[in-house]
Amino acid sequence: MAKKSLSSRKESVIAIFMVVGVVFMMRLFYLQVIDDSYEHSAKSNVLRYVTQYPARGLVYDRNGKLMVYNEAVYDLMVIPNQVKRMDTLEFCRLLEISPEGFRERFRKARTYSRFKPSLFEKQISKEAYGFIEEKLYRYPGFYVQPRTLRKYPKPIAAHLLGYVGEVNQRIIDNNPYYKSGDYIGISGIEKSYENELRGIKGIKVRMVDVHNREVGSYQDGALDTTAIMGNDLYLTIDADLQEYGEQLMQGKMGSVVAIEPSTGEVLAFLSSPGYDPNLLVGRVRGRNFRALSEDPVKPLLNRAMMGQYPPGSTFKMVNDLVGLQEGVLKPSTRYSCQGAGSSPIRCTHSHQSPLDVYVAIQQSCNPFHWQVFRSILTSSGHGSFRENYISWRKHIMSMGFGHKLGTDIGSELSGNIPSAESFDAIYGKGRWNAMTVRSLSIGQGEILTTPLQIANSAAVISNRGFYYVPHIVKSTGDSSIVPDRFNKVTSTINPAHFEVAIEGMRQVATMGTARWYQPEGITMCGKTGTVENPHGKDHSLFMAFAPDVNPVIAIAVVIENSGFGSTWALPIASLMIEKYINGEVKRKELEERMIKQKLY
Repeated sequence: MAKKSLSSRKESVIAIFMVVGVVFMMRLFYLQVIDDSYEHSAKSNVLRYVTQYPARGLVYDRNGKLMVYNEAVYDLMVIPNQVKRMDTLEFCRLLEISPEGFRERFRKARTYSRFKPSLFEKQISKEAYGFIEEKLYRYPGFYVQPRTLRKYPKPIAAHLLGYVGEVNQRIIDNNPYYKSGDYIGISGIEKSYENELRGIKGIKVRMVDVHNREVGSYQDGALDTTAIMGNDLYLTIDADLQEYGEQLMQGKMGSVVAIEPSTGEVLAFLSSPGYDPNLLVGRVRGRNFRALSEDPVKPLLNRAMMGQYPPGSTFKMVNDLVGLQEGVLKPSTRYSCQGAGSSPIRCTHSHQSPLDVYVAIQQSCNPFHWQVFRSILTSSGHGSFRENYISWRKHIMSMGFGHKLGTDIGSELSGNIPSAESFDAIYGKGRWNAMTVRSLSIGQGEILTTPLQIANSAAVISNRGFYYVPHIVKSTGDSSIVPDRFNKVTSTINPAHFEVAIEGMRQVATMGTARWYQPEGITMCGKTGTVENPHGKDHSLFMAFAPDVNPVIAIAVVIENSGFGSTWALPIASLMIEKYINGEVKRKELEERMIKQKLY
């Protein structure tokens, strides 16, 4: 009996030890395999992993002038599990935040992770950091991480440069490079060239004592990696021309785009009203962005390639080129002008009649260009009227209209050259004709173009039938040329026909509406446009290239709700041409008048 009792007790003790052993093994398995927070908490008490954010690449203009640089700021980070009992009110006074703000920030950090660093307060200035650094040892779990912000030496080119902002969850989910608190290009070249500009992040592993003070690197920096700065960008933009254009466009709604025809390099690219790009940097970015978004004149809108306008009379040479290509128009062809009479398309003023294509361009004769357009649609020889229209549209689109050009800024709109199918949907198949679409002959009706496309069309004409895709970036910091994809595009129009359009545009500048604004020593070829606007006063347009031989600049100016093309768009374009080619402007009275005049 005693032996049985002893055996029973022995079995009980063994069972207890086995149970205890199993419990310990289960706990160890949980800590080491299931819950890695044990490892986090052990390491986090002695090691700190600090991301080294690279400086973004600098941005220079075509002449090496600095347009964007970096300035040091500091982010305050927190590891919630390391935070001890602290004087919250004193900490709030140190950061100039409310106790409610502290609690909300800390709640978000704990929600993200108790053991990983989270952003607590972003973009602390150098001055504020110096004051905070002295007292930060009192607050275990908090540390400062350096980074840089964009700065702009001159308040210009905001729309083309774009801005940088914090990544959202969608970006984090789709790209493993980015983590919470990282920054990314949101618009302009900051977005288009994000991969070139952002650089490569590094990391430093630091040892920290019980007073939240760094005491050195871990394993003598064996685990550290160095941040690599992003590539610099060299733009095609002429910063002086850009700044001058923005001065001329003060108080005016519209845009200016200037292109070097022989390369497609964009010399000036501005939208007005604009804004100082420094407003969208740092801790004030959110407040300023809201204010700019709510401004009724829409300064955030990039009108240069998101504004869509009928091209008006600047489109007449394009129709003439199609007529020449299709053989329904010759330099000797003459049409009469009925002035403001009963013609389906009336003229705006009196001039000689009948007239040839050169004088028709010079005088901007509406009836002449209506007759050319009607001949294209009814006599081109492609078969039916509908097939002739489809052929006309293909010619137009080959010159850069009705589709995105593929520039490197992003957010480009395509404009509209209406398809036959779109008119079928409106009027019914076979139920529309030349009279139905007659407004297209003078660049009105359903046609929509962007200022970028209008400037590009000036480049097409100056090049006798081709263009290079307009682009903003000339090269990257490693001297590799960027524009591999900015290839040459050839139109469907015979190069010989462009001589007719060029001579007509030369006569506009020497004998027509632009003769009063010919820059000294420069023969420019251009065309004014006054575009009907159903929402108010007409838009003022002008497109040109200069000089007439071996041109170095093609330009388009659009000024909304301002009246005749010759009143505002033309003189601004001529001043910018003079500035770019001659390096200075001698017509000071005209310059002062353009700068001082406010149109909204």
